[in-house]
Amino acid sequence: MSVTFNHTIIAAKDREESARFYRELFEVPEAPSWGVFTNVQLDGGVLLQFAEPPVEIQMQHYAFLVDDGLFDRAYARIQERDIDHWADPHGAEPGRINHNHGGRGVYFKDPAGHGLEMITTPYL
Repeated sequence: MSVTFNHTIIAAKDREESARFYRELFEVPEAPSWGVFTNVQLDGGVLLQFAEPPVEIQMQHYAFLVDDGLFDRAYARIQERDIDHWADPHGAEPGRINHNHGGRGVYFKDPAGHGLEMITTPYL
């Protein structure tokens, strides 16, 4: 049996707001949700399950590989919404993108404060 990534739970302050942010940014339709989860489904059936845990949220890092067209559109939305973003993971290059690994990339945060990375070329 091969191994593929199926789902992860992402802690959110407001699960509906976070799910909407990801859906709009990555242009994916609403997915069926249940119980304490508001779901976003990516290509390959991967589920992002947003939940509101009764604890202080610790920042996590999530990286998304997108094609050039989606990168352009999503980056335009980041700029239109005045979302802070950086070319590097340390925040030393604000308002810029990078051209690492032969593609483009950008770092920014979601509504719960998780560090997101959007890239057009995989690292390996």
